Amino acid sequence: MSESRKFDRKTLEASLSAIPIFPLPQVVLFPEAVLPLHVFEPRYRAMLQHALSAHGALVVAQLASGEDEHGRPRIAPISGGGVVIEHQPLADGRSNVVLLGIARLRLDELEPDEARPFRVARATILEDLPVSIRENDRTALVAAATMFAAEVKKHDPTFSFKMPATLDAAHVADLCAFQLVIDARARQAMLDELDPRVRVEMVLNQLALQHGAMMHTDKSRPTVLN
Repeated sequence: MSESRKFDRKTLEASLSAIPIFPLPQVVLFPEAVLPLHVFEPRYRAMLQHALSAHGALVVAQLASGEDEHGRPRIAPISGGGVVIEHQPLADGRSNVVLLGIARLRLDELEPDEARPFRVARATILEDLPVSIRENDRTALVAAATMFAAEVKKHDPTFSFKMPATLDAAHVADLCAFQLVIDARARQAMLDELDPRVRVEMVLNQLALQHGAMMHTDKSRPTVLN
């Protein structure tokens, strides 16, 4: 049976002294983003149960190259903190969960503990710089995202792009980065950036590059004559 849970930012704040880490390749969690996950490894089953028994909060940290001083894969020091809003336990111990992104976090990873098979960090919430974004820039971002999403849908009819109309430009940039930016390194750079004006520009530039590459690929395909 699927379990729905209600949380807010205070839920994440209550977990910051020792928040479990879910390291994943090519995955970057942004505020307001909704991320479905399948949890199957024993250590991450333990991580999930630990989180659910406490505050329901997790960090999704993108794996980086190399290893840390303990021989573990390195993770991005700035990562997305979120809370489990849906949990579907499966009969064999695996779980399907839905994670709602709440905030950017700077991680200070805690020392390994033999009694704990998963990684844990002390975290600090990172706030955006208090700057304003011109409405023209938000409009341009929405237009670019809509155009790129429509192009993607031509190739994949199952693709959908959802963007609440009430979001401010900073969160629009975050959702565009989460749903539309292909390169994981670019997504991480956008998560790292705390100036919303710069983030909007980064997303606009990346979508333009991706759209141009897609159009070039379409023109390069041979025309089939009947």
